[in-house]
Amino acid sequence: MPGNLSVSELNAAIAADEIDTVIVAFPDAQGRLVGKRVSARFFQEEVLPHGAEACNYLLSVDVDMNTIDGYAMSSWEKGYGDMMLLSDPDTLRRMPWLEGTALVMADLAWQGGEPVVQSPRAILTHQRDRLAERGLTAYAGTELEFLVFDDTYRDAWARGYRDLKPSTDYNVDYDILASGRLEPLLRDIRRGMDGAGMYSEGVKGECNLGQQEIAFRYAEALETADQHTIYKNGAKEIAEKHGKSITFMAKFNEREGNSCHVHLSVRDQGGGPVMAGDGEYGFSPLMGHWIAGILATLREFTLLYAPTINSYKRFQKGSFAPTGVAWGLDNRTCALRIVGHGPSLRVENRVPGGDLNPYLGISAIIAGGLHGIANELPLPEPLAGNAYTAGVDHLPTTLREAAQLFEQSAIAREAFGDEMVDHYLHQARIEVEAYDAAVTDWERIRGFERL
Repeated sequence: MPGNLSVSELNAAIAADEIDTVIVAFPDAQGRLVGKRVSARFFQEEVLPHGAEACNYLLSVDVDMNTIDGYAMSSWEKGYGDMMLLSDPDTLRRMPWLEGTALVMADLAWQGGEPVVQSPRAILTHQRDRLAERGLTAYAGTELEFLVFDDTYRDAWARGYRDLKPSTDYNVDYDILASGRLEPLLRDIRRGMDGAGMYSEGVKGECNLGQQEIAFRYAEALETADQHTIYKNGAKEIAEKHGKSITFMAKFNEREGNSCHVHLSVRDQGGGPVMAGDGEYGFSPLMGHWIAGILATLREFTLLYAPTINSYKRFQKGSFAPTGVAWGLDNRTCALRIVGHGPSLRVENRVPGGDLNPYLGISAIIAGGLHGIANELPLPEPLAGNAYTAGVDHLPTTLREAAQLFEQSAIAREAFGDEMVDHYLHQARIEVEAYDAAVTDWERIRGFERL
């Protein structure tokens, strides 16, 4: 894509004074883009060949960037030392909405060169390596929904995110007229992402007030996760320029939540699709085991699909967010929806919301699929009716329950390793403790006068 840069192209753009700043970034444990801006010359001379440094607490903080006790990888006792940021030159790209700026994604390593296994990029790389041992490569696409408000981020913050004005007044699902009011912003996001080397397929309105979805072309799994993270950060920056704000939180209000359906398929070493076959439903044996494995691990891996307290508010009956552990053929009431045919046959995982860390969510899908293949799990019958009322097993309903399932999962520890599992369990516990200690507006409204 035109926005992608080779090292030689970056050097030429720097020499022509088109680029003066390079963002060296990586996804943190929450899936946010963090890192540092360096001068283009310094990036050429020092950062690209030797790496940069960042405090190791960046993978061990809460949403408010508070240092948290109890993490194995960093603490006051260990002195909060540095991690190395090692630039991945294959991810170099322009940032058209930021003047004179390019961005590169970085992998994290300790000073001795060992990878930081708790980092989201390393977690996904590990699952890709496990898949490659079977001669397979994963391709993924994420469908990320968001809400747009006619308030700036700073105004929204000052008002405690109360009484914000949605950018549309009614349900605009597939609506062309009302969504047109947002087209200046949406067009800038689409064109900005295309200019950053992504492939924007298009945009559509959604059900909640101000809700939209911009879809991007599928790509290899790590590339998709990188693009998802860059897009999420960039869309907020572009919204700021328009005097608006957008949120990707899974459930902003009592209306429809923001989903992030993940489509994933696998190919062989020659790039050929391997999910279609001569079996029932047009599946290959691999496809049957793959679905069965994801289904069998869905409850145990929910923490990786739904990482926050707010994630679980989205799982409501009749909301198009799944509640039951079921798969179906083009059935939107199921957690796993099978779509496409022939070369395009794939699994759509409908569990994640807009707060998904894409590296962890895609890793969970791959690990689940590999569990099914390794154990040749049989494929249950598809659910043809309404999964909300079918009496199937249910997804966890709280972050606390999801963390308990993840902690007890032998499959998770085998697939991800103890260091990763313990790290993200601790993150979940910190989130639960913070929520349990909070006094909410809901409590004040119910209890201030009437109790």
